[in-house]
Amino acid sequence: MVKDKCKICKGAIAQLPAVTQKPLPGEISDDCISSNHHDRSSRKNAVDSVATVKQSDSLHLSEYMPTELQSTDRRQSSIMFAMKDQQNSEENNSIRLHKRRRRFIIKKSPILISINSSILNLPTLKSEDRNNNKWKKLYQIQRERKRIMRETCSKYKSNNRRIITPYHVSRIFVEDKYRVLYCEVPKAGCSNWKRVLMVLNGLASSTKDIQHNTVHYGNYLKRLDGFDHKGIYHRLNTYTKMIFIREPFEKLVSAFRDKFEHPNNYYHPVFGKAIISRYRVNATKEALRTGAGVTFKEFIQYLLDVHRPVGMDIHWDHVNRLCSPCLIDYDFVGKFESMEEDANFFLHLIGAPQNLTFPKFKDRHSNEERTTNKITQQYFAQLSPSQRQQSYDFYYMDYLMFNYSKPFEDLY
Repeated sequence: MVKDKCKICKGAIAQLPAVTQKPLPGEISDDCISSNHHDRSSRKNAVDSVATVKQSDSLHLSEYMPTELQSTDRRQSSIMFAMKDQQNSEENNSIRLHKRRRRFIIKKSPILISINSSILNLPTLKSEDRNNNKWKKLYQIQRERKRIMRETCSKYKSNNRRIITPYHVSRIFVEDKYRVLYCEVPKAGCSNWKRVLMVLNGLASSTKDIQHNTVHYGNYLKRLDGFDHKGIYHRLNTYTKMIFIREPFEKLVSAFRDKFEHPNNYYHPVFGKAIISRYRVNATKEALRTGAGVTFKEFIQYLLDVHRPVGMDIHWDHVNRLCSPCLIDYDFVGKFESMEEDANFFLHLIGAPQNLTFPKFKDRHSNEERTTNKITQQYFAQLSPSQRQQSYDFYYMDYLMFNYSKPFEDLY
């Protein structure tokens, strides 16, 4: 009789539909916050299925069971029904919460675009330029940079759904006259690029006339996230999208020198005080009060700390997070190391006025030497091999995506 009961139980379980969990419409696939809810919901469905099997068995097997077992089974059934009612109530609450979250996501109205959707892509060379070896070489360099970037994205990133939200385009500046989108990467010539965009837009006659505060605090340039979704979609698909990047360690040292080795009424009190308090043993009251004097080693400790006290900042964040190159198909990839050549080639491609060239002047601390590879090596020599390796791991995707060599031979 026990064997017969087992056969009936197994048969009932075999006929149950498989428990599946479909993503809700509008839900972002790579959003980690939804995974725990799916796990809980799946477990509840599984419990409900087992409960149904046990209730069904108690009805079908009652004629073979002694009275005492039938009574026990009825008590178990009552308990199981009560548990199921409670589970249904919990699940209904969970569904209501999920619907509210879904409405919030839909309110954000993510923009769906297809892979490599830019109609323009890289502007083609003019007929008179096709026999110019200089332009042909630079054009081929662009094709190779884009190829490496796309292949890296294909290998390491899964973006099948290609969901772009206003957040992803919040660092992209718009120039409508020449139909240009520029993603700002700090410490990679961004101040001078903003000057160029302002001249292209007719806001100034020369890049030399535009002061630093006007560039960064004047709000003369429009950001892409300031448009409605139709405007964002149109510009992403028809404007020439460009990005300029820099060797990650060199960009990091440049940011440290700018923000922590010079007086700064934001980075010292906000970041400096928190860094000194957390990583400096026997810090003086003056250092804790002002936040001045952060060392490069302390700064790296903060950068590599998963529980960093004041979060991330755009000046040392990954390019992958700032500009989303695996979501947005940039048409032009320039490098700080070849800035003058790349920038003027881009201006030539878009048909900018011939008298407009990329400015060479240093925007801040003009009397100080630019951060070079040699200076970068001196700063990283202050770190242990382990800290250098962890720093390289931190920026690994930027090194890979933009084809930069390892900055130290002992890195793996």
